[in-house]
Amino acid sequence: MKDIAINFGKKVRARRKSLGISQDKLALKANIDRSYAGRVERGEVNITLEKAYALAEILDCNIRELLP
Repeated sequence: MKDIAINFGKKVRARRKSLGISQDKLALKANIDRSYAGRVERGEVNITLEKAYALAEILDCNIRELLP
């Protein structure tokens, strides 16, 4: 199960960086703490579906692109 969170986080980080968005800006737009955004990207937490969809919207992609 941890592999899923890690792979999701890697995809979020890659997409964020490709768009040139800082972790701070992503966290602000997603209404989450910056440290939590970092933990998501490192695969240390399991986020809710609601937050996963919010991240996909902020990152201007389909949720399928972020799922492992």
